[in-house]
Amino acid sequence: MIAAPQDPCSYPPSGGLAPVAGPKPEILILGSFPSQLSLRHTEYYGNKKNHFWKIMEALSGIDPALHYATRIGQVTAHHIALWDVVASCSRHGSADARITMPVFNNIAGFVAAHPTLRLIALNGSTAARFYSGIAAGISIPSVTLPSTSPANARMTLNEKIQRWSVIQEQE
Repeated sequence: MIAAPQDPCSYPPSGGLAPVAGPKPEILILGSFPSQLSLRHTEYYGNKKNHFWKIMEALSGIDPALHYATRIGQVTAHHIALWDVVASCSRHGSADARITMPVFNNIAGFVAAHPTLRLIALNGSTAARFYSGIAAGISIPSVTLPSTSPANARMTLNEKIQRWSVIQEQE
């Protein structure tokens, strides 16, 4: 008998994180699927090299050095919800390109349960591609933003902040 590799994100398929939302979210930020570090820490954007929290600091004044629970509280106070398009998948490593067997979250159900939503912000092209396959019937506008992942080195942090400012305009 051959033992399965000891990669918790590949075998068996790994589940993602629960959605984070306050009582009246206006913006839903959808990633693709959490990195291994995020899953290990049970935190959205748990890789310190990911630009997400630095972008939130620039746009909403949320200090990335604060404890995670405090940052999440501040995100939801800004009427921002966080989730991922993929609920579970198999993946070796953290690269989106390695996602196989994706099972999608019920985004339509989340939207129906949160009628205050006005914008869905897709964190990167993989989130956008997966979302486009399940977005039928969702009438809320969406925008694809540059990935905050450290793998996206095509843009500087300042360029990403500028593109992500669309969520600030929606607040």
